[in-house]
Amino acid sequence: MHCILKCENTNASFKISSTVFGRAIHAIARISDEFWFDPTEKGLSLRSVNSSQSAYACVFFSSIFFHHYSCRNTPELGLNKNHTHLAYKLVIKAVLPIFRCLNTVERNIEKCNIYTNFNDCHVVFQLFCKHGVVKTHNLAFQECEPLQAVFAKHLCPNAMKIQSRQLSDILIHFPTCQNEVTVAVTPVKVCFKTYTDEEMDFAKAMHTEIHINPEEFEYFQVGVDTEVTFCLKELRGLLTFAEAITAPVSIHLDVSGKPVVFSIEDMLIEASFVLATLADTEGRTPSHESPLLLQCQKRIRVGVEEEFLLCCGPEENPSSKAGSCIVVGGEFPLGTNGVSSSPAITSYS
Repeated sequence: MHCILKCENTNASFKISSTVFGRAIHAIARISDEFWFDPTEKGLSLRSVNSSQSAYACVFFSSIFFHHYSCRNTPELGLNKNHTHLAYKLVIKAVLPIFRCLNTVERNIEKCNIYTNFNDCHVVFQLFCKHGVVKTHNLAFQECEPLQAVFAKHLCPNAMKIQSRQLSDILIHFPTCQNEVTVAVTPVKVCFKTYTDEEMDFAKAMHTEIHINPEEFEYFQVGVDTEVTFCLKELRGLLTFAEAITAPVSIHLDVSGKPVVFSIEDMLIEASFVLATLADTEGRTPSHESPLLLQCQKRIRVGVEEEFLLCCGPEENPSSKAGSCIVVGGEFPLGTNGVSSSPAITSYS
C-alpha cells in the first residue's frame, strides 16, 4: 500500500486532506486502543471496535481522496491454500502523536506519505514539512483478518438526516461526564434527553431535554415510535470528524435494544459508527459502570477466525428482540454456527 496526502496552497482540497485524515484518527480513537488499517483497490478503510464489542467504527477514504494511491498488498495463503486479504492492526496511541495538533499539521505539513514495509512489518508515516524537514514514523503492525460489522441499516424503520453542526449544538448541552443519552422518536418530534436509571437521585441530578421538529431535519422518516439509549463518547468523535468535512449525519434506528447507526456519505469519504443500545428490560443490575458495557455478553469463536455477536439483553436468548446485536469479525458465511437470524442483520458476502 502506498498513499500520499498532499497539502498545497494552490489546491484547497489537498490542503485540508491531512487534517481530515487526522480527524478520522481522532474519531476512531474514541472507540478503542487499537484500529485496523484495511487497504483495498478502491481505497483505504480505518476500522475499530471497542473491548466490549458494543461500538464499531469504520471510515473509508476513496482512492481519489489521496493525491496518489496504490494498493499492492502481498497476498498470503490461507489454510485452504487460497489467497486471503489481510488487514493491519495498529496501536492507536502510536498514531495519535503524528496528528495530535491538527492546526500545526495544516500549517506546516506539505505532504504526508503513508506506505507499508512488509519486510519489517511496519506502516511508515513520512511527513514532509516546510524548510525541508522530513519526519519519519515507523509503526509496527500485526497482520490479521479484516474487521467488519454487518448491520443492514436500510431495514431500520426510522431514518433521519441532520447537519453535523446542528447535532453538535444539541449535544453540547449534555455534560461531558454523562455517559449515555436517550433519544425518543415520534412522527411529530425527536427528543434528546438525559438518561436516568432507577438508582439516580432525581433531587440532585440535572435533567436536560431538547425537542426538535421534523422540519429541522434534511430527511425525516419515522415508521415506529421508539426510545433508545446509547453511549455519547463515540458519537462526539464522529461529529467532530463530520464537521471537518461539513457533511450531514444520517441516523438509522429501530426499537430499543437494537443498534443505532450514525453515518456520513460524501463523494470521497464514508463513515459509519454502529452503537449498541440499552435493552428495555425491567430487571437491571445496579452498577457504577455504563449499563451498555455491562450487557455485552456473547462471543463466539469459529475455527481460526473470530465472529462476535454483541447482545444487550438476556444471556439465555441473544437473538431476542430485547437485545442489541452487532456482528463483527472476518469475512466468512454466517448461519452455520447456531446464530439465529434477525431482520436487521445480514450475512457476509
